[in-house]
Amino acid sequence: MRVIGELRQLLRLPGFRRLFAVRLTSQTSDGMFQVGLATLFFFSPESASTATGVATAFAVLLLPFTVVGPWAGVLLDRWRRRQVLLVGNLVRVGLTLTIAVLMASTGVGPPVYVLALVTLSLNRFLLSALSASLPRVVDGPLLLTANSLTPTLGAAAAGVGGGVGLVLGLVLPAGRTQDVGALVLAALLMATASALALRLGRDQLGPDERAAGEELRRALGMLARGLVAGARHLVARRTPALALGVMAVHRFLYGATFIASILIARNLLSDPADADAGLRTFGTVLAASAVGFALAVVLTPVLSPRTGPQAWIVLCLAGAALSQLLLTVTVERWAVLVGAGALGLAAQGAKIAVDTIVQRDTADAFRGRAFSLYDVLYNAAFVGAAALAAATLPDTGWSRVVFAALAVAYALAAVLYRVASARAATDVTRAPLSSRAAEL
Repeated sequence: MRVIGELRQLLRLPGFRRLFAVRLTSQTSDGMFQVGLATLFFFSPESASTATGVATAFAVLLLPFTVVGPWAGVLLDRWRRRQVLLVGNLVRVGLTLTIAVLMASTGVGPPVYVLALVTLSLNRFLLSALSASLPRVVDGPLLLTANSLTPTLGAAAAGVGGGVGLVLGLVLPAGRTQDVGALVLAALLMATASALALRLGRDQLGPDERAAGEELRRALGMLARGLVAGARHLVARRTPALALGVMAVHRFLYGATFIASILIARNLLSDPADADAGLRTFGTVLAASAVGFALAVVLTPVLSPRTGPQAWIVLCLAGAALSQLLLTVTVERWAVLVGAGALGLAAQGAKIAVDTIVQRDTADAFRGRAFSLYDVLYNAAFVGAAALAAATLPDTGWSRVVFAALAVAYALAAVLYRVASARAATDVTRAPLSSRAAEL
């Protein structure tokens, strides 16, 4: 298959192999860390099982990076990205071990929640650094394949880490030993990711121009101007700004469906009083989504070059609309699983194309800010989806009217993006991307 051949070409690139190893190890540790949070917030007996409760938990988890995200963009355009991967993972080691000590000594409390949120925020910062670094180790047609493989296989690695965390929960004695054991193992993997980053050259991942000392302090002090400059660059390029906009809409609609699926798994397809049964049901929904993600990895590199990334995004949005229409007809288990798989394909396929457009059409000096704006929009859209879900969904998670509205919204987004991207294709000038950073 074409994907396999291109994967072999990618793996022959030393820089890609080393960056990929950092991503896989780092995201495996993320999965181990996050599975405990998911169980605590959504599927423990004492957790909230209402639409408002689940939506509030998601908002709390995602708001921190929405706030700190803009700072990440400025830093990623001025700090050595290799050093960000090295030091960032070491900081996560310290935070995770601190959480383990607190859980072993005092149990779960406000300090644990605060440190967990800080760790999740740092994780998003590291993912931005990985995305901004990818074009420095891959270029040309292989960049599309790299964008297909690295996020999806990274997500698969996080799934493996989550599975290991669940297994530890079964084999370790219940209580604090169980919690601490998973956290210590996650910290060891984070330390491994930090060590693997040392195999990359200090300057290999960019950026081309860096700041230090007073210049960096000035840049941080003028954060707003830096972000405005980054946003203006994206708007001037037209295509990356449109790509970010359509991804924010996609994420908003996807988030509402994701929250609905948690409630459906827990309160409709399972006994609401049996949290473990709800977790198992939701696990099958996630597995169906994972199948969709895997299909996106195979199909996107094959079909997107033929249609163009913009047209591929339109097709993905249309597929997402069909997945929501299915759930207006029935909410039987098979329909939920088929809808989850179709939506997973649409979401990941569109994301791969958006990543490629942003990386291809954004100058290296602005890529850090571009992907930080990307992540801010990505998370803010999900927070908005949480608000929508809290206001519109019943506690069972299923409403024919809501799913019909989501289908219409996806279809409308596909039409509007198709029109806007066609105009951008005729208006934008494909000038060589400058490597100079905008002056702040």
